[in-house]
Amino acid sequence: MTNPIRTQQLAASAIEKLTDLGFGVGLRSQHYPFIMPHLDRGTSLSVDWFEIISENYIDNHGYGRHVLAQLKEQYPLVMHGVSMNIGSSDPLNFEYLSKLKELSEFVKPQLISDHLCWTGIAGLNSHDLLPMPLTDESLQHVINRVDQVQDFLERPLVLENPSTYLEFQHSTLTESEFFSELVTATGCGMLLDVNNVFVSSFNHGFDAEAFIRQLPHKHIVQIHLAGPSDCGDCLIDTHDQPVPAKVWQLYQLAQHLTGGVSTLLEWDANIPSFPELVDELSKAKLVLTGHIPKQDTVTNTNALSTPIIKERAELT
Repeated sequence: MTNPIRTQQLAASAIEKLTDLGFGVGLRSQHYPFIMPHLDRGTSLSVDWFEIISENYIDNHGYGRHVLAQLKEQYPLVMHGVSMNIGSSDPLNFEYLSKLKELSEFVKPQLISDHLCWTGIAGLNSHDLLPMPLTDESLQHVINRVDQVQDFLERPLVLENPSTYLEFQHSTLTESEFFSELVTATGCGMLLDVNNVFVSSFNHGFDAEAFIRQLPHKHIVQIHLAGPSDCGDCLIDTHDQPVPAKVWQLYQLAQHLTGGVSTLLEWDANIPSFPELVDELSKAKLVLTGHIPKQDTVTNTNALSTPIIKERAELT
């Protein structure tokens, strides 16, 4: 049975020991043909680490698992999931958690993350990252579930702020307040997606910089970067284009407030070549020296044909 106090203490201690991994990219199957020859030769891929979508490798014992076996020998890996359903009223899915734990025993990741959201109900998976009602009741619900997950996985959980397109009228907490209470109560970590902050702030009309300043900075262990799409009256988190200047500015602020944490570039549609991806990631290093790239606009996209969530498991 979960001992909340002991679980919180162990999780908080583990989070404090996490180090800055440097600059990484998401592992995508389109890049296997480029990556594998470099691994075979032992030549640099010009990144410091990789993040995998956990669901792409659960129950995958084919070539994808072979790639992981080779990659983990030369690069730190992080597992990032999209199906934990931590905010749902459904019972926790321990079959899924068992498979996640089995994968983690193989990968030996630096950390395991998912999203502060719900993805389904009544056993149905929406395959979208749906917003939480930000209330004391839902906070306590998530605290209890995070305690159970951390106890089961025997390691801290890291949760990301998702992009949102609607808010609950009966919410009584801000998202930053919710995260602060959650990490304090459970010892879990936070994955700050600055693109998601940019998207949500545009969609809901709040101050993105103020939001980042109000977060529990010592619990932030990783930052995500990506490029959204402009659909007129809202931004959509498509992960399909370069990072815009406003997101770079938020990244610069977040790195200053955290003292420096791991950086991850996401790109999930219209995926460029691996060298082009690395070129985009290299801009993060320039931003930390005070140079903001001149990518001032977000590409306009037809909202009716754009999937809302691009960060999902590949259909393989």
